Amino acid sequence: MGEKATVHFRPEGAYVGDVIPFAHEGVVWLYYLLDGRDPAVDDEGLRRTGMPWAAVTTTDFVHFEDRGVVLPSGGADAEDFDCYTGSVVTGDDGTLHLFYTGHNPRVRSADGDLQIVCHATSDGDPARWTRHPEWSFGALPGHLPEDWRDPFVHRPDPDGPWQMLLAARRDGGPDRRRGVVATLTSDDLITWRPDVPVWDPRRFITQECPDVFRMGEHWYLVYSEFSDAFQTRYRIASSPEGPWLAPADDTVEGRAFYAAKTVEHDGRRYFIGWIASREHESDSGAWQWAGDMAVLEAGQRPDGSLTFDLPHQTAALFSDAADVTGSLVPVDGADAVPGAGARTRHSTWLGPETPTRALVTAELEIAPGTQACGLLLRASEESGYEIRLEPQRGRMVFDRWPRTRTGGEQWQIQGDVPHAVELERFADLAPGRHTVRVLLDGSLCTVVLDGSVAMSARMYDHPTGRAGVFVTDGEITLERLEIRRPRPDAGKRTSP
Repeated sequence: MGEKATVHFRPEGAYVGDVIPFAHEGVVWLYYLLDGRDPAVDDEGLRRTGMPWAAVTTTDFVHFEDRGVVLPSGGADAEDFDCYTGSVVTGDDGTLHLFYTGHNPRVRSADGDLQIVCHATSDGDPARWTRHPEWSFGALPGHLPEDWRDPFVHRPDPDGPWQMLLAARRDGGPDRRRGVVATLTSDDLITWRPDVPVWDPRRFITQECPDVFRMGEHWYLVYSEFSDAFQTRYRIASSPEGPWLAPADDTVEGRAFYAAKTVEHDGRRYFIGWIASREHESDSGAWQWAGDMAVLEAGQRPDGSLTFDLPHQTAALFSDAADVTGSLVPVDGADAVPGAGARTRHSTWLGPETPTRALVTAELEIAPGTQACGLLLRASEESGYEIRLEPQRGRMVFDRWPRTRTGGEQWQIQGDVPHAVELERFADLAPGRHTVRVLLDGSLCTVVLDGSVAMSARMYDHPTGRAGVFVTDGEITLERLEIRRPRPDAGKRTSP
C-alpha cells in the first residue's frame, strides 16, 4: 500500500478511532479502530457494517505504512461484530496475544447493551490473527455488562503475573460516578482471576482506554473520560498499584485530542490518539467520534509531571526556515515594529500567507503586566484564527473570528463565548521569553507552548490567510516569526 510521509495519518475514505500501539522487533504497530461512517442499516435499524481493526507501521512517527485491515469484523451474528479497543502483548513463548472488546448491537443482556473481552493470537506476524471465542468473557459480578471494555494487558513485574485493566462500571451507586478501573490477573494470558481494582475514584462515568507505563522512578495511569471534560488524563504513582495522584495539570491535551494510549520506542514515550473531526467540516460543527491519527512525545519534569511536544522527528518533514519577522505590516495604526517599547492598548501585525501545511514558530518576550498576546493564523483584518496567551489568567486558548452569529443585530456575535472554551490549556506565562510552535496540516492544527503544553484544533472555515502576531494591553518583543514549508519529498496528506 506504500509508505506516506505525513504528520497525521487517515485512511482513504475513512477515519481513525482509538489507537492501540504495539512495539515489535523495532517497528511500532499502530492498530486503530477503522471508522467508515457507513450509514447503512438493516430492517431493524442496526448497522450493517461492524468495526474492524486496521493498522499502520512506523519507526519514526512521520513515515507510515498502511497495512490495511488486520482484524475484520466477526460478522453480523458474532459476539465481535464490532472489534473495539484493547491491547497487544508478547507472551513468554513468543506468541502474540491480542485482547479486544467485542460488541454486537444484536446481542443484548437483560439490561441492554453488552461488551465482552475477546482474544486472538498470532505465531509472530502482527498482521495475521486467529480468534479464540472460547476464551471470551463478560463482566464479573458487581460490574455492569454494558461497560466492560478496552482491556489493557501488561506485566508490572517481569517475574510476576500478567495484569489486565478494564474500563468498567460498578452495578451500584450514583449512575455518573460508578467508573472503576477493574483489574484481573493471569499466569498464562488465558485464565483470568479478579483482583483489587487499580483505581476506583468514584468520580467518572467510566475511565476509557486505560494504559499504564513506567518512566524513571514514576508509574503513570493514562485514561480518557467524558464526564466533566472530553479529555485524556493521567495520574502518577510510585508503584503500579498506586495510590494514583493528580499533578497540577492532569490533562494530556484539549478537547480535540482524545483516547490517547502510549508506547515506548527508542527510549522515548509517545502518546497516540486522534484529533476529532467536526460535523459538516465546519468550525461551528459538533465534535465527532474519530478523525486523524495524532502523535505527541512526552517528557518528564523533576516532580514526575509530564510535558507534551510534537515528535522530535516532525521538523525533518519541513524545509529550511524562512524568518518572516521583517515582512510584518502594522494593522490599524499599530506600532511599526512589534514590541518596540511603546505600550499600546492593542497592536496587530500581519505577514505573509500561511501555507496549508507548515511549521510556524513564534518566539516572543512578554513584558510584565501584559494582558494577552499571541499568534494569528490564516488571518485577514476581518477574520482568522488566534492562539492567545493570557498571562494574567495562566492559560493558552484557541479563538476564531468571526464567531458564530446568533442573529442580525450588531451584538449577536457570540460575544459571551470569548474563545473555544473546550480548547483552553493551563500554562505558566511568567514575564520573559516564550515559544509558540504550530503544526498546520490542512484543517488540522496542533499548538505547543514552550515545548511542554499541547493543544489541537480544527480550522475549516478559513483555509487561507496571513500569519501574524498581536498584543492586547501590554507589550511584547517579537524575536522571531518563522515559517517552514514541507520538503518537496515529504509526501502529501493521505486525506483532506
